Amino acid sequence: MRDQSAPPLLLASTSPQRRAILAQLRIPFEVVEPDYVEEPGPDALEHAAGKARSVDGDGRAVLGVDTVVVCGGELIGKPADEAEAARMLETLAGRTHEVVSGLCLRTADWEELHTETTEVTFRPLVAREVAHYVASGEWEGRAGAYAIQGLGGSLVERIEGDYLNVVGLPGALLVRLLATRFAGAYGFG
Repeated sequence: MRDQSAPPLLLASTSPQRRAILAQLRIPFEVVEPDYVEEPGPDALEHAAGKARSVDGDGRAVLGVDTVVVCGGELIGKPADEAEAARMLETLAGRTHEVVSGLCLRTADWEELHTETTEVTFRPLVAREVAHYVASGEWEGRAGAYAIQGLGGSLVERIEGDYLNVVGLPGALLVRLLATRFAGAYGFG
């Protein structure tokens, strides 16, 4: 049972997926938009730390997360339009890619920096399936041009690792950190 006096984490993100995961795990939180300009690049840990460090926790723990998709050593970002989304999905079709999240959990006294990698394998896709998914619009604003928690789940053959990491927040990693740093306060450890 969670200590009712545990202060909510400050989530340095406006991501609806991250909010949904924290709510699912019943971790109390408040959203604070980070004052951090994210430059395109593969360093999810650097971006997570930048987001968390840009928020004044005022004595509370701050959580920053960033997620990237990498396939064959190539960074697969967020598509700008339908054509780019289709190209990304065609690149991922029939292949295994990595979803890498950087996580920064910090207070004024300490900082935890970690990464979590989940391998996702797409099944082979035909052009009609790619077009159907792109027409759904679900790809918009998504690294790798898909959302595994929605229709994008139909593109996936298997995953190895933390499913929640693919959705947008490495849940197992966060729970381990909360159990260690705040034993019992959030219902873990």
